[in-house]
Amino acid sequence: MTENTASTFPPVLTRHAHAETCADPSSVMTLLGEAGGADSGFTSYRSTFAEGAAGAPAHFHTKATELFFVLGGALRVLVGEEVTVLREGDFLAVPPHTPHAFAAAPGSTADVLFAFDRPMDRFAYLRLLGRVMRGEADPKEIAASAERFDNHYVESAVWRAALETAS
Repeated sequence: MTENTASTFPPVLTRHAHAETCADPSSVMTLLGEAGGADSGFTSYRSTFAEGAAGAPAHFHTKATELFFVLGGALRVLVGEEVTVLREGDFLAVPPHTPHAFAAAPGSTADVLFAFDRPMDRFAYLRLLGRVMRGEADPKEIAASAERFDNHYVESAVWRAALETAS
């Protein structure tokens, strides 16, 4: 029996000089590639966080696994109820339904490669997030987009306490 190994999307090549960037006051996101459909595909982008950058509040995804690879600096992350620091060369995979958050570690910048195991229209979410952070869009648009982008915000006392101790 021959197994069907046909790809559901064509190869994706993004040259550095042509990559779109989204910026907010404390980070720059370089959109690397997004392809595929609801059941197969990927999203990948690179974020550079300034020292003290807030990153993402506590949230979870219902469909996607989120992958983190730290290229430089240090990233503080919440995974479930645990806060840890990822340093250059560290890798983290967060499965669906797991609350997580991230920010540049205290006193550090962070350069991180993010990937999702499905597209989720993540680039549109990152563009919206940048517009909200720059005051060009209403923050309510983010809350209204939770299902579309599979990005569900949650309250985390553990993350809130971690952020308060860094101030």
